Parts: sequence; structure tokens; C-alpha cells
Amino acid sequence: MIVGYARVSTTDQNLDVQLDELNAHGCERIFTDKATGTNTSRAGLTEMMEFMRDGDTLVVSRLDRFARSLTDLYAMLEKLTARGVAFHCLRQSIDTATSTGKLTLAILGAVAEFENDLRRERQRDGIEKAKSRGAYRGRSASIDRETIHRLNGEGFSPSAIARQLNVSRTSVYRIIAPA
Repeated sequence: MIVGYARVSTTDQNLDVQLDELNAHGCERIFTDKATGTNTSRAGLTEMMEFMRDGDTLVVSRLDRFARSLTDLYAMLEKLTARGVAFHCLRQSIDTATSTGKLTLAILGAVAEFENDLRRERQRDGIEKAKSRGAYRGRSASIDRETIHRLNGEGFSPSAIARQLNVSRTSVYRIIAPA
């Protein structure tokens, strides 16, 4: 059976282009997700991985729609391969049923991870540069430490403080511990 998987990162984005590609390729069943790739609990992906069986072929439009990193990609492909499932990526022309497809997958996966690392480095550099100019101060504090200390001094339990301020109990403990 030819099975497709499509994903967009946000609910504002549209799956139509990917679905058209997968349908044109003859996918008999398509699983979808509207979730960021870093989210490991994607319902459509989980359902698709459980659905696949020996002799099936998984088809995706692009590698980044399937896996969030090279490590993640290889882990999922290893699970699929162990179950006798082939992998086909349309835009990058990868077909793991062939040795050339396996080599292409390895090369493109490494390049994609390299690009992600470069993006993260540029982001860190931009933040450091903004901090040095005083233009970046990070996220403003979401927890009022003084109120936590005051309530703790008044005898409120960490659980009661957490409920009252709508913060986690762990955060309350972390703040009152040094005091």
C-alpha cells in the first residue's frame, strides 16, 4: 500500500499543496498533522507509524515535513525498514528501495542538519549582538519573586502560593529554596 504523510507547522498553514502531491503520486491513505516538527507527540505521525506494514511504501513531499533532525529521520526510517516499509520523498527524489536513494538520503539529511545548525548559530549571534547594544533583554519575568517570598513569610504553603499565582509548585520551591 502506498501511504502518505503531510505536516504543516501551524494551524494557520495549509496542507493542500502536500496533499495534492501525495494524491498525484497514488497514495491510498494519507495521514496529516498540524504541529511543529519539534513536537514529538504528533498524532498523525504516531497513527501512520503504527499503520505501516511489510511491503508498504511511505511517501512524503519533503524531508522536513517528516523529521525534525537527521537523528530523528534515521530513527524513524530504521523503524520503518525493520517492518519492511520503503520510504519515498518526492521533492528530493529519494527512494530507499534503491542504494542510490539511501546514499542521497544520507547526504541530503546531513545538509539539512547543517543548515539548521547554521540558522541556530545566526540566531544566537543576533541575540548576542542585540544584548551588547542593550536592545535585547530577553523575556520579562513571569513570576513575581517578591510576592512569593512575602506569601511564604506569611506561612502560605508552596502549593497554595503556586495555585494563587498560577505558577508551578517547582518554580515556587526554586525561588524560596535559597532564602
